[in-house]
Amino acid sequence: MSGPLTGVRVVELAGLAPGPFGCMILADLGADVVLVDRPGGGQVPPPGPLQRGRRVIQLDLKTPGGIEALLRLVERADVLVEGYRPGVAERLGFGPRHCEKINPRLVYGRMTGWGQEGPLAARAGHDIDYIAVAGALEPIGRAGERPHAPLNLIGDFAGGGMLLALGILAALLERERSGCGQVVDAAMVDGSALLMAFVHGMIAGGSWPFPRGSNLLDGGAPYYDTYETADGGFVAVGALEPAFYAALLDGLGLSSARLPDQLDRDGWPVLRARFAEVFATRTRDEWTAVFAGADACVAPVLSPAEAPAHPHNQARKTFVDVDGLTQPAPAPRFARTPPDTPAGPAAVTVDEVLAGW
Repeated sequence: MSGPLTGVRVVELAGLAPGPFGCMILADLGADVVLVDRPGGGQVPPPGPLQRGRRVIQLDLKTPGGIEALLRLVERADVLVEGYRPGVAERLGFGPRHCEKINPRLVYGRMTGWGQEGPLAARAGHDIDYIAVAGALEPIGRAGERPHAPLNLIGDFAGGGMLLALGILAALLERERSGCGQVVDAAMVDGSALLMAFVHGMIAGGSWPFPRGSNLLDGGAPYYDTYETADGGFVAVGALEPAFYAALLDGLGLSSARLPDQLDRDGWPVLRARFAEVFATRTRDEWTAVFAGADACVAPVLSPAEAPAHPHNQARKTFVDVDGLTQPAPAPRFARTPPDTPAGPAAVTVDEVLAGW
């Protein structure tokens, strides 16, 4: 294994989405992540990106033998990650206090939706619920329409798994100074709220005063939106700055047209209609060629299946092949300790793991 986290030992208790994503990041960067599934499997989804780079063991954590084996791993681990509801790990016998007694240097990562305390802590929920309460869902959607869920990117992955990984890394760094581990309470509602920091700043500054779908970055501005092309594809336009906006007009052949000023909100419907009319005259790929050499901030809207074939992504090797499945490559890039291309999950035993540790 290679990467900046080589030598870091992680025990991951099987879960869904955010926890596995956070541990995928750790594994991508070189950590030795051992994934604990239940006997016969079932908690771990079919092999895919979220399970890559792991060694997998099976333990029944509802039995004394399973708990004993888990604690043997914990004794030699740097990190434990679990995604149970508050109190479950304590009840089963591997909560933070149990683990601290045998490994005071352990970083104990807890991945939940609502956090370890609060009136909703014991309630069920999913990404859409957490981002709703965090204030991250309401601003997303077209003007006059209901809020639209942005997949499960904000709660599960950005506000959940990625913040979990960041918290674990911060705790490992602090441990180098103090010699002590600690609990990392990563809640998707907290992380989703954190992701809204920029929007809160705009609201406070008076630059986000309008309802959903009517502001600068939520599809309200005609020069920061998507447009359909002649073949049913789409292009994304992000021409915010005056120079980029001028390049957009030039590429559309509208430089000399009598149009409302870019910042004239009353004229935005006219601009949007004119842009839509012109974009509909050519295909997505034709518009990509038109704007290829211009700083107009215009890009083709690619599907997940198309993205790996884009020349820039190919040049950057942004996607890799793991066991015949195309998936995103580890990120970010490291000049001196680059991580390996991930491998698929591999079954091992507790004794095999302990022998190496």
